[in-house]
Amino acid sequence: MPLTIVQAGRRVRFVAADAGRGLQGRLASMGLVPGVEIEVLRNSPQGPFLIAVKGSRIALGRGMAQKIQVA
Repeated sequence: MPLTIVQAGRRVRFVAADAGRGLQGRLASMGLVPGVEIEVLRNSPQGPFLIAVKGSRIALGRGMAQKIQVA
């Protein structure tokens, strides 16, 4: 399922990114690699999508968050 449908306060695991090598490399540099736990901090229709990964907070655009597959 895409990350954008996960409600704030929930924890999920990163599965894959439906993206090219450039975006996959960018996500990996932020710690978003297969198997890592993601906590959704903010998921509202306006503003950035906010997540926590390995103790760091990361703001993502909706387009990028839509390409992230989680379980």
